[in-house]
Amino acid sequence: MLKSILPLALFFSAGLLTAAETTLKIGAAIAPHSEILEFVRPALKKQGIVLDIKVLDDEGQLNPALAEKQIDANFFQHEPYLQTVAQERGYQFSVLAKVHVEPIGFYSQSIKSKTEFKPGSRIGIPNNPSNEYRALALLEQQGLIKLKKGINPNQSSPRDIAENPLQLKIVEIDAAQLPRSLTDLAGAVINTNIVLESKLDPASAVFRENATSPYANLVVIRKGEENRQEFVALKKALQSPELKAFILKKYGQAVIPAF
Repeated sequence: MLKSILPLALFFSAGLLTAAETTLKIGAAIAPHSEILEFVRPALKKQGIVLDIKVLDDEGQLNPALAEKQIDANFFQHEPYLQTVAQERGYQFSVLAKVHVEPIGFYSQSIKSKTEFKPGSRIGIPNNPSNEYRALALLEQQGLIKLKKGINPNQSSPRDIAENPLQLKIVEIDAAQLPRSLTDLAGAVINTNIVLESKLDPASAVFRENATSPYANLVVIRKGEENRQEFVALKKALQSPELKAFILKKYGQAVIPAF
């Protein structure tokens, strides 16, 4: 895992290009983000645009790398997360394209239906602010808990549960560790990208968000660069019928096109 932004300068260094080609360096999460970019790479190559896809195991580096101009765009985050970090750190970013939704879901090795929850069951949720609220909201949608009114989606926690009839024990765990923690839990709410990376079967979710989720994953660029020819072409490729068909065929209900 990369620990600081300074060593990334070498990592993000540009490759050699012919005079007729333009490169776009895009930092991305592993799955499905990098796989989606790999799919559109050939079509962009025909237009003289070379995608240089940089996959980091520390996604927290991707916004600093974009701000420092070490990459041209990133593809890993949803809008609530982007709004939070942009406000905290003063990033001047712009959304180029909404690409897909990864419906967050509840996974378990022992529970097959929400009617099987026992009093005091231990439920894992991601411990990062935006996904913590998202997980709690999913449990609320399923009638398992009720949240306080007017809570801040970016600063919520189990302390914001107003009603918990089964006295479920909500355990905050690092998102990447949730699949490994299933043996010690009644189940966990897990992000789809982590499900795919951990080789869990997305179809095994006991319940999940629906297609109306506001958490579409975005390609993000620096503000003021929206009209660059390369970005116009990238946006078109990422919202094409061909990509929609690829997403539906490869990921099924685990990843939903957002265009």
